[in-house]
Amino acid sequence: MMAPAQTMTSRVGFGYDVHRFEETHDTDQNTQIMLCGIAIDHDQAVIAHSDGDVGLHALTDAILGAIGDGDIGTHFPPSDEKWRHASSDLFLIDACRRLAENSGKLVNCDITIIAEAPKVLPHRNAMLEKLAELTGLDQNAVSVKATTSEGM
Repeated sequence: MMAPAQTMTSRVGFGYDVHRFEETHDTDQNTQIMLCGIAIDHDQAVIAHSDGDVGLHALTDAILGAIGDGDIGTHFPPSDEKWRHASSDLFLIDACRRLAENSGKLVNCDITIIAEAPKVLPHRNAMLEKLAELTGLDQNAVSVKATTSEGM
C-alpha cells in the first residue's frame, strides 16, 4: 500500500513597519537605534513602544501574515506596558515559533530598509548574521537591502 503524497503549500507574507525619528536634545551625544537586531549609533532616536526595530517588526508581521495569525500588534500590543522597550528579537522568535507550530518552515527572508540615514551597508553583514541566528536560516537565505526615499 502506498502512502498518500504530501501536498506542500507555499505561502508568502508581507510586512511593513515605520517609526518616526525624534531629535536628541544633546547634540554632542549619539543615541542608538535598532535595525535588524543590530544597535547602530545615530543622531536621532526612534519613537516606539518597543525598541522600534523596523526590520524585525516587518519580518515578524510577514511571518504572522503568512500563517494568518494577526500582526505584531495583536500579539504584542503597545497598550501593554509589558512590551515597553522590549527587544524585537522576542517578537521574531515568537513568530518563528508560531510558524513551526503551524507546520510551516521559513525558507528565506528579504528585508528592504527605506531610510535616508543611517547607512545600512556598514552594518549589513552583522544584520545578516543576526537574522540568520534568530530565524535559524542559513545566511545565504537572508537578504537585507537599503534604499532612500530620495528626500521625499
